[in-house]
Amino acid sequence: MGQEGGGTSGRGWCVAGRLAQADEKTAPSEAHLGALRLWLQLGMADSAQAQKLVYLVTGGCGFLGEHVVRMLLQQEPRLRELRIFDLHLGPWLEELKTGPVQVTAIQGDVTQAHEVAAAVAGAHVVIHTAGLVDVFGRASPETIHEVNVQGTQNVIEACVQAGTQFLVYTSSMEVVGPNIKGHPFYRGNEDTPYEAIHRHPYPCSKALAERLVLEANGRKVRGGLPLVTCALRPTGIYGEGHQIMRDFYHQGLRLGGRLFRAVPASVEHGRVYVGNVAWMHVLVARELEQRAALMGGQVYFCYDKSPYKSYEDFNMEFLGPCGLRLVGTRPLLPYWLLVFLAALNALLQWLLRPLLLYAPLLNPYTLAVANTTFTVSTNKAQRHFGYEPLFSWEDSRTRTIRWVQAMEGSVQ
Repeated sequence: MGQEGGGTSGRGWCVAGRLAQADEKTAPSEAHLGALRLWLQLGMADSAQAQKLVYLVTGGCGFLGEHVVRMLLQQEPRLRELRIFDLHLGPWLEELKTGPVQVTAIQGDVTQAHEVAAAVAGAHVVIHTAGLVDVFGRASPETIHEVNVQGTQNVIEACVQAGTQFLVYTSSMEVVGPNIKGHPFYRGNEDTPYEAIHRHPYPCSKALAERLVLEANGRKVRGGLPLVTCALRPTGIYGEGHQIMRDFYHQGLRLGGRLFRAVPASVEHGRVYVGNVAWMHVLVARELEQRAALMGGQVYFCYDKSPYKSYEDFNMEFLGPCGLRLVGTRPLLPYWLLVFLAALNALLQWLLRPLLLYAPLLNPYTLAVANTTFTVSTNKAQRHFGYEPLFSWEDSRTRTIRWVQAMEGSVQ
């Protein structure tokens, strides 16, 4: 599964390559018994030493954050305490507190430096997933910057002051693109030249935050050791809990089980299952200490075996089996009209902002993203820290369909 040691706790110990087996007719010798006692003592000591780490997940109740939390509890045997820091704590956290790992829920705001510092104190590893993902204009540009940029700076400073040495940051493919010129990014990797030009507050904030994290790599933390950082750039995440998938599903229900094609089928997007994104976070956090020289200050695209398709055709992989259909083999409206409607929506949003919140799905930025091919093809994560997707495409699809079907039952 792309990890060293699989699901075992710590290292294995053996005597002469394996435990000596007693002959059926011969009682075990004192040497054998002594070796067995030594093996058991060393194994128990190693296990006790292994289960000593404290992890902090900021934004641990968000879409990705919840999956990271659950993945850590399943796949990280060295955990002693898992801290979950979020502005809004989910009721599902209570079910996690009955296991062997101490789960600590901390209600707090990443924009408040003192709250972040209190949460980080004593943590060995921080996975910083907290952020404001808003491409529809629900939040002001100032709020997006405060959460995504200042919040990230607060996390970095807290790590430095507390002596926390390892920081994993959830960045985004939108740090790279699609850019405002609509240039395609076809099967690119982390080193592919691309003119990253942004005006929208969200990609601008993620680019600034990512730069802060990467530039912090090597800073001395309390105690004199270097801070080791890296950033993960998921492409479009899908899976259980995905709010935009939920929005499209409800929109289709309102339209009598239909969605109307707005994007040419030839426009391809890279998508990645949330479980595999969570797994990559866990694996990176695990390997940072041993591979600091290789991984420190690096960025990695998050990828798996999900197929390249247009945004709408990909969504229909899950919404189709749940009763929705996509109308049209070509966009029903010409592109120039979509550009006009997107601009009109942006104008209305600006005019109405003092009075009410108007945040339609279509705006100039979402139109540009949906109509620009952006796919990645890279094996950097596999080369640097042994990443392989934990979930196949078939499993990812099945899990997402089941989630939509459960949502369908709750609507009915």
